[in-house]
Order: sequence, then structure tokens, then C-alpha cells
Amino acid sequence: MKHTFPVTVYYEDTDMGGIVYHANYLKFIERARSTWVAELGIDQLALKDQGTVFAVRRIEADYLAPSRLGDMLEVTTTVDGATPARWVLRQDIAHNGTLVFTANVTIVAIGEGGNPVRLPEIMRNMIN
Repeated sequence: MKHTFPVTVYYEDTDMGGIVYHANYLKFIERARSTWVAELGIDQLALKDQGTVFAVRRIEADYLAPSRLGDMLEVTTTVDGATPARWVLRQDIAHNGTLVFTANVTIVAIGEGGNPVRLPEIMRNMIN
């Protein structure tokens, strides 16, 4: 299972040198994950109303090459591992086929009070 998400680098994404500021890569991969979850039919607002939200538990990231103002990037997300309580995702960002950023992201679900809960059924079913 793979999802791709396009990102255009805007002026607001860059530092004074015209290179993407490092923290903005995390925003790019967050947008890709949120879009993918929505496309899977998971309504995060409805889940929240039921007392469950997603949280990033861990990110391991590597910055491999700079991205610049005007670049058209592609974020690719794949499930790299899963249990009923967490997804481990691989998220890569490429520019013209060249990998510029990669991250392993662990996603968990938490209930009211911040306690861990099982992932929603639709997500659990995807790992079988």
C-alpha cells in the first residue's frame, strides 16, 4: 500500500538562502499522512468526537539533499510495519526522482486522558 502526495516549495517554506527550512519537511509529511488517512475514509474529527486521536510517537529523519524555492516535491508514504496499536510508516520526499528526505514515523492512537488505545478498526484491517 503506497500513497503519493505532491508538495510545491513556496517562499514561506524556505530560509534566507532559499533552501527548505528543516522543520518544514515534517509539515510536508504530516500533510501527506493527513490526506492519506482522509482518502482511506477515516474521519479524524469524528474519531476525536468519540475520544480517539492520532499521535506521532517517534520520528527518525534523514536530510539527504536540499530542496529549494519552486521545487515540485513528491511525498511517498508506505506502511513499513504495524500492530493493532501502531503503524510504522516510511515517508520519503523526492525531487525529480532524487530522494531528498526520508523518515520513519510511528503513529499511535490515544484516548481521553492520553492513554494508548487500539487503532481504529479500518486501520487494523489494513494490516491483515
